Amino acid sequence: MPPGEARRGPRICRSTSALRAIYAGVMPNTDVISFSRGAPSLDIVDTEGLKAAAVAALEADPAGVTGYGTSVGYGPLRERIAAKHGVKAENVLVTNGSMQADAFLFDELVKPDSPVIVERPTYDRTLLGLRNRRGELHPVRLQADGLDVDELEGILKGGVRPTLAHIIPNFQNPAGVTLSGEKRTRLLQLANEYEFTIFEDDPYYDIRFRGEQFPTMLEQDETGRVVYACSFSKTVCPGLRTGYLVGPADIIAKIAAAATNTYIAPNMFAQATIHQFAASGALDRSIATVKAALEERVDQLSASLRAHLPNAEFIVPDGGYFLWVDLGEGVDCAKVAAAANDEGVQVVKGTDFVLEGGESCLRLAYSAVKADRIDEGVRRLAKAVEASKGR
Repeated sequence: MPPGEARRGPRICRSTSALRAIYAGVMPNTDVISFSRGAPSLDIVDTEGLKAAAVAALEADPAGVTGYGTSVGYGPLRERIAAKHGVKAENVLVTNGSMQADAFLFDELVKPDSPVIVERPTYDRTLLGLRNRRGELHPVRLQADGLDVDELEGILKGGVRPTLAHIIPNFQNPAGVTLSGEKRTRLLQLANEYEFTIFEDDPYYDIRFRGEQFPTMLEQDETGRVVYACSFSKTVCPGLRTGYLVGPADIIAKIAAAATNTYIAPNMFAQATIHQFAASGALDRSIATVKAALEERVDQLSASLRAHLPNAEFIVPDGGYFLWVDLGEGVDCAKVAAAANDEGVQVVKGTDFVLEGGESCLRLAYSAVKADRIDEGVRRLAKAVEASKGR
């Protein structure tokens, strides 16, 4: 099998928990190998560059950095993002992380019983946010090349009229797959025909480490059907909590008004630091560092899975943070996760990422595990799979 070739598409999985233990903080046992959370390890965060950028932000604009600012975000960073995406600044809103951007957009577009298309599987926090707003969720399965657009078209022809379709097009969380160029075109055509908004949730775009980079749907959108979100968490670091929305000016203006009433303004210091980090060239260097590390890590992870769990089925991503693995029929991922914890390795149950099914699946985040620890982590996982059969 050539490197990166899929054995078969991801299985359907079910959302069940909010991963309280994972999001509570660092485990006290320093020997724990964690494939649980999508965050970069400290060795690939440019802390020295961030120190310099923070100083530069204070020196260049002390009033702007230390003041409240406005709800649309730090002006120079907003302009930089607009230039990157070929839009006007009025089409951009900079937020406290892309999840804040998601929340604002969901509040604007998703009302109780609003039909919403989601991928199956999809990010657990997306499911949580949409269910908290009582959206009517219509999951559409993922294939090796992204969303099954034929299945979506069948749902639309069957009478469902969605307000929103949430799509993670590049190195999808949790499945690791990428939406093909052809499917992006078809999805835009369906959005125009059936008059729904595509929420292009794209935090992993810049961390493709091999293969063809497809144009975003935002770039191809001629009718204002796309709202795009991205984040600096994956390219700089998550601690600065900076993300953004790009979309039609009227939607951005409505969300900006809601943001004003929510927090007056997002974190100006963080956003100014990122602006200076990018202006200095450190952002490009950071992206290169992250991509090189992630490529090494995912190659080691896939090799270790083939060696220690030869019956596992998975797609090797060409970028991003996550690999989705199906351990096979009869394996209970809840039991595996519990046994893995006993072995000192953390994983996330596939059932957390969909509404039903997926008991044999796991999401493995390779971003925080150095390459020289990955094989040991998979060895422990293999022991956990065997141990789970007796539980």
